[in-house]
Amino acid sequence: MTALSINNWQDVHSEVLHRIHSRQWKPGDQIPNEIELAREFGCARATVNRALQVLADSGLLDRRRKAGTRVAIHPVRKATLSIPIIKQEIEEKGLAYGYALISEARKKPPPDIRARMQISADAKILSVNTVHMADGKPYVFEDRWINVDAVPEVSSADFTKQSPNEWLVENKPFTSGDIAFSATLASQKQAEVLACKVGEALFVIERSTWDAQTAITSVRLTFAPGYRMHTDI
Repeated sequence: MTALSINNWQDVHSEVLHRIHSRQWKPGDQIPNEIELAREFGCARATVNRALQVLADSGLLDRRRKAGTRVAIHPVRKATLSIPIIKQEIEEKGLAYGYALISEARKKPPPDIRARMQISADAKILSVNTVHMADGKPYVFEDRWINVDAVPEVSSADFTKQSPNEWLVENKPFTSGDIAFSATLASQKQAEVLACKVGEALFVIERSTWDAQTAITSVRLTFAPGYRMHTDI
């Protein structure tokens, strides 16, 4: 690739990736710095920086301040996860979507939610329990807590008509979040909601999202038996 063909950060990304994969730059090798690469490619340093950061985020480069950038010795490929609108997820499978609000109330959250969202012990936030269905069968039980101070407009949301999952994706952007996966045995309540047997194995996703230092929501999604999750690496 010549300097004249470098027009954007994606071109820099492609060339650096080529050099890594072709072993021009081997695992552990220190690569030229941003100024040198910008001069070679005939582009701005900021363009090089963005390309290298994307590769570092993907686990292929190891970037350290003052120590430079090296090709990762043991590259770790990162999975790409998105926060889906459950309605769309179900419909994309060719299934008919259904939804029901189970309960909605402002109350003090239990200690684990309070710790996860880093809110005070006396704070009352919005608790919403819903069930999403596919072709008339339970698909996922949504147990969600919403920080009303972070999302005051949620007070006017009608969760009898739209799920909090869909409403939040459409109305409240977030800057960061965390996600955890686990398995559990169906409790009596979960078995009733998901139409399964008590003690049956269920897949669980726990997710929290933040706006800077303020928690927006924390949700526990418990899927009906047989659920499969797919992602890209």
